[in-house]
Amino acid sequence: MKEVRLNNGVMMPAIGFGVFQIPAHETERAVTDALEVGYRMIDTAASYFNEQQVGDAIRHSGLKREDLFITTKLWVQDYEYEDALRAFDKSMRLLGLDYLDLWLLHKPYGNYYAAWRAAERLYREGRIRAIGVTSFSSERLQDLFLHNEVKPMVNQLETHPFFQQKAANIFLQQEGIQHQAWAPFAEGKNDIWNNPLLKTIAERHGKTVAGVVLRWLNQRNVVVIPKSVHRERMAENLNIFDFSLTDEEMAAIARLDTGRSPIYDDMDLATVKGIGTYKIHD
Repeated sequence: MKEVRLNNGVMMPAIGFGVFQIPAHETERAVTDALEVGYRMIDTAASYFNEQQVGDAIRHSGLKREDLFITTKLWVQDYEYEDALRAFDKSMRLLGLDYLDLWLLHKPYGNYYAAWRAAERLYREGRIRAIGVTSFSSERLQDLFLHNEVKPMVNQLETHPFFQQKAANIFLQQEGIQHQAWAPFAEGKNDIWNNPLLKTIAERHGKTVAGVVLRWLNQRNVVVIPKSVHRERMAENLNIFDFSLTDEEMAAIARLDTGRSPIYDDMDLATVKGIGTYKIHD
């Protein structure tokens, strides 16, 4: 498995398995399949409501804990300092783990300064190997690390051929923060599976469109966490290191960028209010 080195020296797989929108009753089976296929990084979140099922799959896998890289995320509702500490403990109970590989602040809303300081504490105590954020603009991310002690190791951003995050990718590389992609397939938007360019490149390499997209991200130094509930697709998505895209193919895919998200507009006030006030527990 190809790995990347985070800014604190921790090694992170270049590809993992995401469980967003996988129903709880399907999650243990899906994660079990993913682990058997060869994935060693699993990405979940408190707001996905399937941490316990992820933990069950890990426990039943027979794999050594040190061979796995497990990520979960803190929801906005729990961004106050003491709330964040309690929420971390709850996630760890559900996952059945005694340490976490990566903990992310899930959205850039609410009191994320307090949440970050809780994350810093847990990191210093050795309960988390790496800490980071999700969906932070470069401006908010820079402000966060300029006024705190521990620099984030990861920023997980919506990144795919239609929203390539070119400026953010440059900034993150300059700052030594790992760029990780959520929604690498744009959640199916813009008819990505039938895109003529991606299909042509896929046929040329004997790969799927998904494989081309994941390899394109990988060649941009972006870590990926594709999701599938189908075992054969999990295997196809993992098999991206036996070919390379040419400079011409990379440039052609770069021209698909629209510069905006087809999934949601994070500048839309109703969207921001909805995410920022969404509660995952009483």
